[in-house]
Amino acid sequence: MDITQIGSKFRALLSGKIKNRPLVWLWGATPSFAVQNAGYPVAAAYNDPQKSFDAQIETIAQFGEDGIPRMAVGGASDVTWAFGGTLKWPADEYSMAPTATRHPANSEAEAQALSMPDDVATAGPLPLYLDFARRCQKNGLPVFPFITSPIEGARSLCGPELLLRWMIKQPELAHRLLRLATAYSVAVVRLFAATFPPEDILTYLAAPTASNQMLSPRFFETFVLPYQKKLHEEILQTGIRHIYCHICGEQNKNLPLWRKIPMGNPGIVSFGHEVDIDTAIKFFGERCIIAGNIEPAIIHLGTPDQIYNLCREALTKGIKAPRGYILMPGCGLPANAPPNNVFILKKATEDFDRNRQI
Repeated sequence: MDITQIGSKFRALLSGKIKNRPLVWLWGATPSFAVQNAGYPVAAAYNDPQKSFDAQIETIAQFGEDGIPRMAVGGASDVTWAFGGTLKWPADEYSMAPTATRHPANSEAEAQALSMPDDVATAGPLPLYLDFARRCQKNGLPVFPFITSPIEGARSLCGPELLLRWMIKQPELAHRLLRLATAYSVAVVRLFAATFPPEDILTYLAAPTASNQMLSPRFFETFVLPYQKKLHEEILQTGIRHIYCHICGEQNKNLPLWRKIPMGNPGIVSFGHEVDIDTAIKFFGERCIIAGNIEPAIIHLGTPDQIYNLCREALTKGIKAPRGYILMPGCGLPANAPPNNVFILKKATEDFDRNRQI
């Protein structure tokens, strides 16, 4: 397989050359499925750039999906690591991604004492990210770095319980962590834009802590919107043209606020099963490619017919998106999802496209 052809349909979608042909990403933004599919430990998806890259190339070719390789430490654990916290790598069948074993700030005093890493390029996972990005560049592929959303960076500095408590009882302390997390992510973006041509970079972000399971729209407007908006503006100011943002979880009440955040031209926004594809198109379809929203638990544990029917329903709605549609899991795909079940997403997309051409 010619590696440089990987993601060619996706690049055509970004450039506006195709809009009425659905694409498919089989594992979304979490590469653990691809790594395990290639026979490597799940942890290699997050701490071994060579194995992660090779596994994704192999799995993209095997399944014929339309994604491009990407790497992340998982969730917002990269910020935990970059600021001096410690992580536990996934090591059993129930673990999908790294988790924090010690956050950088576990008290008000520690939160007040936090400061930016001396050198972002050597902080936490950044050497791994840069290594992976160079492998993509060497093979003629876009560079696809993970950039931590401010709300995720803040909760990774102190843990979600403390952050939510401080939002209520000590809001200025919560804002301090959000400013610090934003500054870190801006520095990471600028590092990538200075190292690789910005026009070859596509950033991706996620914000599960912003969901309505965690925050009300009022808290979103106060603690998420200004920082997320600033980060996206900073990304686009570097010359990067497209932002992929996974608006994770139950976010229906937040969508009018998310719509105020620039995503690029076009941006890419993906959703979990909690947000209907028609709703996503209503809020974002004019300026963003829509992606999602097949529930990972059903891909993992459901029957092929259940998965196929969900895909057909999503494709029927998604094809109406003015800037294009990508069928994909609605969140991270479990590493041990049955390959035959995962392949149903590809089959459903091909069948749907074929039937539309008849």
